[in-house]
Amino acid sequence: QLQASGGGLVQAGGSLRLSCAASGRTFPVMGWFRQAPGKEREFVAGLWSSRTYYSDDVKARATISRDNAKNTVYLQMSSLKPEDTAVYYCAAGSSPVPFVETAYDYWGQGTQVTVSS
Repeated sequence: QLQASGGGLVQAGGSLRLSCAASGRTFPVMGWFRQAPGKEREFVAGLWSSRTYYSDDVKARATISRDNAKNTVYLQMSSLKPEDTAVYYCAAGSSPVPFVETAYDYWGQGTQVTVSS
């Protein structure tokens, strides 16, 4: 139900935009998480109604947004750092606590983001 795209190899300082298209229904809560090698999955950004939430790591460098007509959520990130390298997962759910994994019922397949130094 969720299809993530937009990952790739980016140089440090660069930017990218991830997309997550949802099919079948709309979700009040959508978010992005990431998992770096050897680390647990962590919250990156979330959106509930018109409210946005960000982790401290990315809040100055990321923007989450959605296009309701396309049922798609985006994550725009800039000033990328090598430590942003991870598999990024989009998620969708109904619970209005978008910064916790348990708020989400559906997960996308993940898209790899690699930031080179």
